[in-house]
Amino acid sequence: MNSINTIAFDADDTLWINETYFQEAEMSFCRLLENYMPHESVARELYGTEMRNLHLYGYGVKGFMLCMMETAGRISNGNAPLSIMNKVIDIGHDLLQKPVELLEGVPETLEHLQGKYRLVVATKGDLLDQERKLRKSGLEKYFHHIEIMSDKKKSDYQKLIKHLDCTPESFLMIGNSIKSDILPVLENGGYAAHVPYHITWAHEHHEEKPESEYFMEFKNIREILDYL
Repeated sequence: MNSINTIAFDADDTLWINETYFQEAEMSFCRLLENYMPHESVARELYGTEMRNLHLYGYGVKGFMLCMMETAGRISNGNAPLSIMNKVIDIGHDLLQKPVELLEGVPETLEHLQGKYRLVVATKGDLLDQERKLRKSGLEKYFHHIEIMSDKKKSDYQKLIKHLDCTPESFLMIGNSIKSDILPVLENGGYAAHVPYHITWAHEHHEEKPESEYFMEFKNIREILDYL
């Protein structure tokens, strides 16, 4: 690990809370439609809509809002009153205005690493929303570069590593999703550290942990300091 000079951090559920808020929003949406369908069925319909539209909307709150509206229309056979659609918009607006709550150990870890490594944010999501959260987080000062990615596949990390003018062997990615933050980086020959969050979006579920000398797992982001 002596070769590492660039450390990239996922943002949502790695630096700050995110999925908790999305699940609360989903519960509110399911309650809105409980006269049409049981909660679990509404949740399944919404997830199916999200997956069908992911290639169109990408990741983030705005796409989630559109998927809620589409799902509400389909479940109600087009009969959902305007009041329900307005409440769906309210759910989305509330998501966009949630406070930024940092996860345990984040500020002190970044403080310790700053100046010793080039620090980068590499996250998915809506550009404006992620920029807003970063500003409100107070963490912007720690980072050399911010990369808000449309996706996190092997090719996306290849582009990022090339843009940062570093080698895969000098790159470490830290994140909560094995699917998005770990596997593609390992495939590129980089280092990857998994810091699990207690809630994971179904789309990011990946049960098997990779077997690689370049992979590590920590309970808390602070634990990375013992390995660098």
